Amino acid sequence: MDFTKWQGCGNDFVLVDCMESEWKHDAADVRRICDRHYGIGADGILLVLPSRIAAFRMRILNADGSEAEMCGNGIRCVARYAHDFGLTDKEELTIETGAGVLVPHLIIKAGCVTGVRVDMGEPHLAAEEIPVLGFGKDRVVDAPIAVLGKEYRMTCVSMGNPHCVIFVEDAEAFPIADVGSSFEHHEAFPKKTNTEFAEVRDHTHIRMRVWERGAAVTLACGTGACATAVAAILNGKTERKVKIELDGGKLMVEWAANNHVFMTGPAEMVYSGKL
Repeated sequence: MDFTKWQGCGNDFVLVDCMESEWKHDAADVRRICDRHYGIGADGILLVLPSRIAAFRMRILNADGSEAEMCGNGIRCVARYAHDFGLTDKEELTIETGAGVLVPHLIIKAGCVTGVRVDMGEPHLAAEEIPVLGFGKDRVVDAPIAVLGKEYRMTCVSMGNPHCVIFVEDAEAFPIADVGSSFEHHEAFPKKTNTEFAEVRDHTHIRMRVWERGAAVTLACGTGACATAVAAILNGKTERKVKIELDGGKLMVEWAANNHVFMTGPAEMVYSGKL
């Protein structure tokens, strides 16, 4: 199997081109490939497939073998792969995901892709759309949640996948590895959840760390950055366009007047190989 290795802000993926033939796999194959000691090593696997409703279809397989609806860093990598490997000559393309059809726009300077801006669509805020249980059907904003005997305040957002945003005083020092799994598997989240621990540094700058559902601590999460920006705005903490500083790099996120969230960031190929 031929593959390429990609990263977006340190969130890394094995990308498999399935445009011509399907890759038959099971969860054990995914876990083996993503293992950083015995496999290639990645936060997940991206599959690029044909689509009946868009230019391409993207599937996201988490490192634990489960499948995610959407991946913000992953979709930027897929968009650049399609451009760099000659699958498209367009600067703007459509990609079908489990969260619907999204629209990445390639930022090209001097013939080279320098970044990707993605229309991530509208955030879903109703509790039943995320989903989160025990908080009614409306928005869950600055609501209490008890984890490991401690109460936190959470704001829940779906960007096609579930997110629980916790604002903290010091993101760098927060013990994310100790509590992340307990958030992910909390009974309030029937489909589990991604959890962002965010420190607002000023009205245009957030420092964020993430525990990803199915992948544990990662260097970045694109949908998580979008959810964090939306949560900060809902809580009156920032302006509608913010820089999100992650462990692996920076993303710009804007919750625009048309209610769509736009994310801009890098996508880079690391190497290619054969498995």
